Amino acid sequence: MDIEKGRMIAGEILQEAINASQIHQPFHSAHEGLAVLQEEYEELKTEVFKERSYRPYGRMREEALQVGAMALRFIYDVCK
Repeated sequence: MDIEKGRMIAGEILQEAINASQIHQPFHSAHEGLAVLQEEYEELKTEVFKERSYRPYGRMREEALQVGAMALRFIYDVCK
């Protein structure tokens, strides 16, 4: 993995987590955090399982960033 590209992606994940935390309250429990994380994962899965010729890589990237952001929020909000 290219370290600079990795840092750029990590920064995007952090910004997505910050944006979400400005809109939504912290997770109140591990169960709530897991439910949100699972919802984002399912949205990514939907994009991944689209027909290969139609697969929108931009949407997959957006959903993957949201999964990463919710994982970050889970750690921050739940695993104090």
